[in-house]
Amino acid sequence: MTEALLATFRKLMNRRIGVLLVLGFASGLPLELTGGTLQLWFADQGVDLTALATSGLVPFAPGQATLPGMDQVTGIDLTTIALLNLIGIAYLLKVLWAPALDRFTPPFLGRRRGWALITQVAVAAGLVGMALTSPATGPAAVAIFALVVAFASASQDIVLDAYKTDVLHDRERGFGAAVFVTGYRLAMMVAGGVCAVLADELGWSAAYLAMAGLMGVGILATLAAPVPEYAPKPPRSLGAAVVEPLVELFSRKAAIWILLAVVLYKVGDAFAAGLFTAFLKKELQFSPTEIGIVRKSVGFFATTGGILVAGIVMTRLGLWRSLLAFGVFQAASNVIFMVLAEAGHDYALMVTSVAVENVTSGMGTAAFVAFLMALCDHRYTATQYALLSSLAYLGRVVIAPLSGPAVEAVGWTSFFGLSIVAALPGLALLVVLRRNIRALEHDPGSTAST
Repeated sequence: MTEALLATFRKLMNRRIGVLLVLGFASGLPLELTGGTLQLWFADQGVDLTALATSGLVPFAPGQATLPGMDQVTGIDLTTIALLNLIGIAYLLKVLWAPALDRFTPPFLGRRRGWALITQVAVAAGLVGMALTSPATGPAAVAIFALVVAFASASQDIVLDAYKTDVLHDRERGFGAAVFVTGYRLAMMVAGGVCAVLADELGWSAAYLAMAGLMGVGILATLAAPVPEYAPKPPRSLGAAVVEPLVELFSRKAAIWILLAVVLYKVGDAFAAGLFTAFLKKELQFSPTEIGIVRKSVGFFATTGGILVAGIVMTRLGLWRSLLAFGVFQAASNVIFMVLAEAGHDYALMVTSVAVENVTSGMGTAAFVAFLMALCDHRYTATQYALLSSLAYLGRVVIAPLSGPAVEAVGWTSFFGLSIVAALPGLALLVVLRRNIRALEHDPGSTAST
């Protein structure tokens, strides 16, 4: 079995796949730098963003802001808070400007690589701007540059999702998606961990300048990336770039059911994982250090291994069987959470549960990303992929608020049992849509042909 996997791995490795590792790194780097790492920077300067966010948008007199339950914090005004709140919205609303990236082609490197280069340069420039400012002296300036980075990063995500969909051959989708996600996750570790260490040693300005420099590897990868073999003409107008992708998507057989499958596929996984950290801390009384070490080390390697192995296995199973098998694994893995809830504070079992959950979740992610790619028409890849990924996120947004009340109503063991039940509708839809999904595996209109 191992030899067969290695043989398949060697067959899959090529320039298309190799460049996706670096492009995935470039895609993942800005997210943490405008998220958790940025919050750490503000906190290091005396601003408690978590407390500010939960206290509402209220104006503060510089140096005089005190809220109930908070220590004195560095002054931060309403404008700065509002700008910081907009950062995450850029990623949620990227579907709104995705049609423009489908419609217009830069005068260099083509439609996908050209926009990738533009967005990567914009991300690097925004990070340099952040490095030259400080939350202590100019929090609004930091927030503005962070918003520039977020907008450019979200745009880069649109383009690179479209590029990997266009450049990969159908049998490479799963492994290509796995390699891209691996690069993405590596970048988040660098942006979250290495950047913080650099900031501690050299200061935040130097750390963010270093991160801006790392965007250079993405730029080099874009310049070296192969041109997609199948490159249809873009939509004839911006209006067409908005309307035609929707018409094409909804005119397919069983379109509504396919889109519903996109929404539901990861719901059970998200339902359980959303409160897992709180479960470990509040219910089982594990320390933050124990949780952090296990989730950042075991969790990272387990997820990465699951993604990569799934990507290779998918070349043998095909898309539909991979979606179904890995979806079943995702759901079944929550059984170990039920066992952990009954066992209580058991460190070895906690490590095992994190490993199992991350492996199966990674496998499901590889299949799911390949599914999204298979659903895209090359004429409108940027718009359709952005729309489909937003629909997938919608399922998690809807289900997440229900997890807290569910735990209070039935307890942790039954809650994890409910997470398995929550996965069943998505799996049932896959069975119903078997022919439709299998048709995507060799559909030249929805993926690059071999």
